[in-house]
Amino acid sequence: MLDNVSLQKFQAQAEMLSNRVKKKYKHLKKQFSKEQIEVFRLYDWDIPEIRAVVDWYGGHLVVGEYTRQQSVPEWLPMMGEALGIALEVPPDRIHLKERFYGMKEGTRYKRVDYTDKKIVMNERDLKFYVNPYDYVDTGLFSDHRNTRAMVRSMAQDKDFLNLYCYTGSFTCYAVKGGAKSSVSVDRSETAVAWAKENFLLNGISEKENKLVQDHTMSFLKKAVSKGMEFDLAVVDPPSFSNTRSLSTDFDVVRDHPLLLRMVVQMIRKGGTVFFSTNHQNFEPYFDDLEIREIKEITDETIPVDYLNKRKKIHRCWRIDV
Repeated sequence: MLDNVSLQKFQAQAEMLSNRVKKKYKHLKKQFSKEQIEVFRLYDWDIPEIRAVVDWYGGHLVVGEYTRQQSVPEWLPMMGEALGIALEVPPDRIHLKERFYGMKEGTRYKRVDYTDKKIVMNERDLKFYVNPYDYVDTGLFSDHRNTRAMVRSMAQDKDFLNLYCYTGSFTCYAVKGGAKSSVSVDRSETAVAWAKENFLLNGISEKENKLVQDHTMSFLKKAVSKGMEFDLAVVDPPSFSNTRSLSTDFDVVRDHPLLLRMVVQMIRKGGTVFFSTNHQNFEPYFDDLEIREIKEITDETIPVDYLNKRKKIHRCWRIDV
């Protein structure tokens, strides 16, 4: 039970948050409607004392709290209720999530419910299934929509590789951009099945577009030995993951040099790799790569709704082989 001081404090925060989000929604909604973009960010810890993240999903709100030891259970529902009133979103379309800021990124696929409900969202002329009910991550990382457009613009007649493909959105863009073939790899059975649904939703055949459930490093060892080659690749690994069956873990800071060396081995001369990470303390080491040029393109890939003074949602590099 909240005391009066805490209650008044949270009510003031809820009003401050809802006012800011409503203003940003009006600004972004007009712009994104023209582009047929239904998923976008409205708030991400912009005010230091309001540790929230708010995303719009075509009439649904996903409201997260960056939780810590001092967090109390009443805070997040109060924020969600105020936001629902401000944006006229009914309670059954408000999805509350806990996010762990710092060393908890390995819980990427952890379920929070078991409804198995998916809804279809538009992103430009493509469609994607999202599930705001069951997972902290809903199935579409909208911070990379600009990067997806870059991949699409370069995909014509290319053999495309998508590592850590999650639900296959990069692959859908590449195929719609004219990719000759694609291979998409993820260790999660759930993610691969989800990617298959997105393929069907966008009229993409699996004949020339293979979905592979495998650990990325294991796949790469086999692919290199088979002499597989690609012209274009996206590598967007989690910050950290562990694999009980293989008794191994992955740390993007530690392991990205080996990961990228293996990827570059499979890229034909003149090909391109997009490498991205959302690790907030990432230090790149690219010295051992046999490449023509590498350029950080983060400022080009972060969309307007993700611009944030506190942090960059991701960092991204273009690697030309």
